[in-house]
Amino acid sequence: MTQDIRETSATPPQVALLQMMTGYWVSQSIYVAAKLGIADLLGGGPRHYESLAGATQTHASSLYRLLRALASVGVFRETEPGCFDVTPTAALLQSTNAESMRALAVMYCEEQYRAWSDMLTSVQTGQTAFERVFGTTYFTHLAQHPESNETFNQAMTGWSAQLDHAVLAAYDFSRFATVVDVGGGYGRLLTSILHAHPVVRGVLFDQPHVIAGASELLRAAGLDGRCELVGGDFFVEVPRNGDACCMSQIVHDWNDDRSVAILKICRRAIAPAGRLLLVEMVIAPANNPDFGKFLDLHMLALVGGRERTQSDYRDLLAEAGFQVTCVVPTAAGASIVEAVPV
Repeated sequence: MTQDIRETSATPPQVALLQMMTGYWVSQSIYVAAKLGIADLLGGGPRHYESLAGATQTHASSLYRLLRALASVGVFRETEPGCFDVTPTAALLQSTNAESMRALAVMYCEEQYRAWSDMLTSVQTGQTAFERVFGTTYFTHLAQHPESNETFNQAMTGWSAQLDHAVLAAYDFSRFATVVDVGGGYGRLLTSILHAHPVVRGVLFDQPHVIAGASELLRAAGLDGRCELVGGDFFVEVPRNGDACCMSQIVHDWNDDRSVAILKICRRAIAPAGRLLLVEMVIAPANNPDFGKFLDLHMLALVGGRERTQSDYRDLLAEAGFQVTCVVPTAAGASIVEAVPV
């Protein structure tokens, strides 16, 4: 979605518009391949579609049609008639890939996809489509559905694997003694920070059912002795006296009032000379192509949150008792909004 697919001199307007309108054909095809684990099955090399159909218990000729379509957009490659192999794009759908996007493909195309079916009502009313479709909030739904919750956390971990490299390359965490990762999920970003800076200690904070799943990852990373795990509710309290309080793609989940409430809790908890670090998409101006502008609509449909401009963040943080000191772009598209308590 970072590519500008608007009409060009080489693409007639009707062709460009048709490609945009049928974009879900591609996303849903990727979802089916991800759900079936096709990329994993091709980890040992090319396989015939009939062999893949047997392994996935699918209808052979229908699976071939799916793989043929995905090969046409570079997700797989047909090496000889009926035989398929992975491409660099398909490799990102392998569950063993450290930067796997398999869970992300599943997450976007199950409950979240259904929420988009009611986007018209969200635009007409400002209400959250997910709640209308499912009868409850997104995060309550996750807490009540362990499989969806696991997919969500795997998706965020995989995405963070790509994002954290960019964040670490753009920002120096070595100056902090303790980094508190608020809403840090399974701790992928915090794990990367601690690996990169051996003298830094960490505190991972999230809902108790999330923290329960994070301990294994931190133990496997050999960091359980340097990282404290704390379960709780960031609308009530967060761990205190961190030199840096980091929130990666958390504030965008909430409207302004709820975001200010979270930030005020962080303001009370942060060390006097600490830094608040928000890793978020910062909306580009005017007509510039920007993934964040569509992610903003996704937040509207899913949780009632929003993406924000630099000016929005300055106003939001000022209301919570912070002053923005800098906005650092990263190679992953997100930016680091740094603020200090005032």
